[in-house]
Amino acid sequence: MAVKFTELESQCRQIINDVKNGNFVPVYLLMGTEPYYPDLVCDEIIKYALTDSERDFNQTVFYGLDTDAGTVASECRSYPMMAERRLVVLKEAQSMKTLEDLATYASDPMESTVLVILMHGASADKRRALYKNVQKKGVVLVSDALRDYEMPQWITSFYKSRGLDIEPAAAALLAEYAGTDMSRIMLETEKMQKNLPEGTVRVNAADIEKNVGISRQFSIFELTKALSYMKSEKALKIAAYIGNGPKFMLLLATAPLYTHFYRILKYEAALLKNPAMSKADRAKLLGVNPYFMEEYDVAARNYPIRRCMKVISLLEEYDFKGKGGGSGEASQGDLLMELVSKILN
Repeated sequence: MAVKFTELESQCRQIINDVKNGNFVPVYLLMGTEPYYPDLVCDEIIKYALTDSERDFNQTVFYGLDTDAGTVASECRSYPMMAERRLVVLKEAQSMKTLEDLATYASDPMESTVLVILMHGASADKRRALYKNVQKKGVVLVSDALRDYEMPQWITSFYKSRGLDIEPAAAALLAEYAGTDMSRIMLETEKMQKNLPEGTVRVNAADIEKNVGISRQFSIFELTKALSYMKSEKALKIAAYIGNGPKFMLLLATAPLYTHFYRILKYEAALLKNPAMSKADRAKLLGVNPYFMEEYDVAARNYPIRRCMKVISLLEEYDFKGKGGGSGEASQGDLLMELVSKILN
């Protein structure tokens, strides 16, 4: 099971605090499908392991495609020159065919060497020796991609770490724009912070829209909201705008809409079992901020269980059509308009 992002953040903070204080372990295995945290930790280790004057003789960076385990291990066994430690970094480690052979070195690493094994978008096999040996002798960081519904909460936490408070609607808008790409969110946030008035501590949806370049008025986020509230004219207008985009693919709409209506169905089923469920428990069940519960209450009334199941069936049908399954001459935008019309009727 993937480590929850709150635990992952805590582990990253601990590693970074340790390296800032000069406390290193002999081997770091940084891996997972989401590269943001492994990259962040790797950069911090590189920053603090050596001084600028020590780097020339004591830092080596390998790339998995261009090296092998024997070469990396040999470098790790070299003693540092006029420095407390030697730093060896293996980037894109998943591309090294002999990666598992580093298990031998990891079982008895040099105390004067810091080896960082950085895997991008991949993980070592937890059943094999490399993973197990690093766990015993060093630190393993596993960073798996979050699910779409977890991103607004992660964004809120990320903004808090930067001294900013982001409104729930703004976090949802940014999550819709960037998906689960944490690095993209970080870059967009850095860009936005440069443009915000000095002293700004609270970020709203208008700030995201203005500085990140999102048209909130015509977004999937607003389309799901219009459908929840059964605002037919608005929903069709948004669908027409989105569908006319030069790079629009129907999957960009069906995936988030499926998630949205599946949550509505899940919510309705839970309410049948426990009508007195608190607002906080309802939000926790759906994995959303309590701020959005009013929309789900309205949607549950507008889409009773049978109708909601019909919508989910429609989404599956149009997802298939969007991938070329019996769509005829209809464009991706035309299919979206058809889909939204059928959801509303």
